[in-house]
Amino acid sequence: MKNIDYDVIIIGAWSAGYPAWMYASRYKLKNLIIWAQLGWALATSHKVENYPWILSAPWKEIMENFKNHAKISGSEILNEFVTEINKENSIFTIKTSSWKIFKSKYIIIATWNNYKKLWVKWESEFLWKWVSYCATCDWMFFKWRDIILVGGWNTAVTEALYLSEICKKVYIVHRRDTFRAEDIWVEHAKNKSNIEFVLNDEVEEIKWDSLWMTWVILKSWKEIEAEGIFVAVWNIPNIWLLDWFSIEKDEEWCLIVDKRQETSIKWIYAAWDVTTNSNKFRQTIMSAAEWCLAANSVHEDNLR
Repeated sequence: MKNIDYDVIIIGAWSAGYPAWMYASRYKLKNLIIWAQLGWALATSHKVENYPWILSAPWKEIMENFKNHAKISGSEILNEFVTEINKENSIFTIKTSSWKIFKSKYIIIATWNNYKKLWVKWESEFLWKWVSYCATCDWMFFKWRDIILVGGWNTAVTEALYLSEICKKVYIVHRRDTFRAEDIWVEHAKNKSNIEFVLNDEVEEIKWDSLWMTWVILKSWKEIEAEGIFVAVWNIPNIWLLDWFSIEKDEEWCLIVDKRQETSIKWIYAAWDVTTNSNKFRQTIMSAAEWCLAANSVHEDNLR
């Protein structure tokens, strides 16, 4: 196709973007990856211990290996923010924060989720120490301890069930007396002897001593002794770049993708936590797999 700079532009350089980059290069697709922050959610974990063949490694080491592999494969990198995406006559125009303009036939988008915070005292200071937004990522630091899990969606209740197999006690703190989670998960949680429901209440403040988190104070002034807190109130997909398009999203604002990772807009592919395929299990291995699939789908379409 004439008047394009790249076959595919990949927006995002997380655990999803780099594998897509690598596969696009292997398929001889001229590609560019544009990123503004390395790692994103992965960067908040001081160690990664749930990725195949990696027993334990700092997130930066993993991302640097992803990056180097993509470079060796022949991909191009641009460290900037994407500010605008448009489409005209089947060609995408991408603008960046330094006013650069690129044209591409395909787009693979790997933007991120914004964790919804509690906005309570000491939450930010203790982030990824005693406060976590991912039970699957950080459970090992709270083994046999009493912890609090905040939320009422499926993610919250299923994470509470998961943690109940690892932690001594799990308190589910929810601001309502009803749940948006499916009844089956709530019933399972009620049947667990070490899960306790604290309803119609919210976390007000995290208390600590010189070594560890010790308890939290709720808005009702009730105090709960705990050594960790997991927040699972909701993740908000950061997909504002696609506001110009009438793109299909689900009730949680995740991009609806098909089995090939294609969105409702032809030739826009998506992967990672912002899609309906991975939003139920937000893990590095899922994002990498989805991006490889997206790159393969671009390759297949380009052959037609």
